[in-house]
Amino acid sequence: MSVEVQSSEDPGAALAAVTALRRLADQLEDAAVERAMRSGWSWPQVAEALGVTRQAVHKKHAKRLVAAGVALRRR
Repeated sequence: MSVEVQSSEDPGAALAAVTALRRLADQLEDAAVERAMRSGWSWPQVAEALGVTRQAVHKKHAKRLVAAGVALRRR
């Protein structure tokens, strides 16, 4: 997929936009993973949907989900 972006004359503004988009993507991922796990999805299902390994998704989200009171499945 290719996206054409009109770049700003100010590299600082362009980099700030990238940072903001990354934060937004992380927030969306956190919410979607939490919703999936609360709905009974397994780590492998979430990992496949995100295009990462089960280990990667577990490492990134497990502690936060436990702290949020989400009952996690073993597999």
